[in-house]
Amino acid sequence: MRRAAALIAGGGPAGAAAAIRLAQGGAEAVVVERRAGAHDTVCGGFLGWDSLAALERLGLDPWALGAQPIDRVRLSAGSRIVEAPLPRRAAGLSRRTLDEALLARAAEAGAELVRGRTVRSADLGGRTLRLDGDEEMAGDALFLATGKYELRGAPRTGAAIESAPLGLRTSIPAPPDLAGHIELHLFDGGYSGLLVQEDGSANLCLSVARHRLKQVEGVDALIAELASESPLLARRLEETAGLEWEAVAGVPYGWRTHDSEEGVFRIGDRGAVIASLAGDGVAIALTSGLAAAEAFLEGGPGAAGAFQGSFGRRSNRPVGIAETLRWSAERRLPRAMAMTLFAAFPRLAPLAAKLTRIG
Repeated sequence: MRRAAALIAGGGPAGAAAAIRLAQGGAEAVVVERRAGAHDTVCGGFLGWDSLAALERLGLDPWALGAQPIDRVRLSAGSRIVEAPLPRRAAGLSRRTLDEALLARAAEAGAELVRGRTVRSADLGGRTLRLDGDEEMAGDALFLATGKYELRGAPRTGAAIESAPLGLRTSIPAPPDLAGHIELHLFDGGYSGLLVQEDGSANLCLSVARHRLKQVEGVDALIAELASESPLLARRLEETAGLEWEAVAGVPYGWRTHDSEEGVFRIGDRGAVIASLAGDGVAIALTSGLAAAEAFLEGGPGAAGAFQGSFGRRSNRPVGIAETLRWSAERRLPRAMAMTLFAAFPRLAPLAAKLTRIG
């Protein structure tokens, strides 16, 4: 059985960040990534200032990759629209571009990439991963970074997966007035985010309660219904019939863990799942990957428990506040009250964004 000092399941921002730091610190790091090449993911695209700071620590320049600057937030609920400046500059960059750049940086640092192989299950006690083809790999430590997808043998204890929202993503032509903005559309049972990416297209992500999808026949019908509730969203979706949607089911927003088995580091969405309304998922991934790698380099596999507790406490405030914002956004009366407050006191919107940062 192949063995490595640090075996990383997943090559997204969390896994790649851990691999970069581990390799820089002289540890043997092996990343198993199920996608063989560049790909989009359901969530991501927004890089807050904490994400930008983490990327700088990793030696990556998102502006050189074509990241588009974002300085303002635009909130839309029904016919109401509120705008406010962000506390600091953010950016829009596709996960396709970001993930590939991070993995290339990991390889440059000395990490080994095993691509096009799917991790089927994990044995946490034995610190092994079973890959497709029944191949097994082992590590002195496991770094679980498989994102929002469940991993057999490593459940998110206490997460209500069956009732969790559905995540959807597609790309549309970017409206000219979207430049410089992160645009959030709020509706009953969910919300959507829209921003310009480096290729000039607009990344459109949605989080939708399962009951809304069950009330209609398919995703196209759901999108049409949402557009009928929001004039601005309807304008964004003009002449975009036949969109192809990527989906992920059972996204347990608000879940986080404060403990882990010895030698098992749970990072990214395996450690904390923040509502994408807050736009801080990539920052949590990068920050947790870096922190877990630092913990391993300083204390070896035995540092996993202390790391998990520390990161769990660190994520309590931003994840909790993001859940409060999500709860308000998805319900008619709280949403109306929030929009009224944001219109009267524009500084509240950037304050909310600031309080959900992990960095």
